[in-house]
Amino acid sequence: MSISAIGALPVQVRAIHTGQEVAIIGRIDVHSVPDVRLLLHEIIDTGCGDVHMRLAGAEIGDATGLGVLVEAYNRARRAGRRLAVVDMTERTGRLLRASRLDRALVLREPGDDATVVAVTA
Repeated sequence: MSISAIGALPVQVRAIHTGQEVAIIGRIDVHSVPDVRLLLHEIIDTGCGDVHMRLAGAEIGDATGLGVLVEAYNRARRAGRRLAVVDMTERTGRLLRASRLDRALVLREPGDDATVVAVTA
């Protein structure tokens, strides 16, 4: 498992058997989005398989937080990958449903995909 500190947000990235898992902890808003964007671009551009996003420890603070998820989804799709939000708070789930982003993002319930295969950066 690799842990990065992007700005003020700790991020954990690890390889799983179907792709990569990214756990973001903290508030995703106008102040942290540039760092989150850079990290997600690197993960999407250099990895393979699905990108599983765990947002249970994250708080979407404003529209830029939602925007960076949409941008990552589109970038992953263009790269032939799939972005899946696999774990989130109730509040994040409500935001995604209210904005109808749950129709665009691939949402799945948390599974047992937690087998670590290798460490990624």
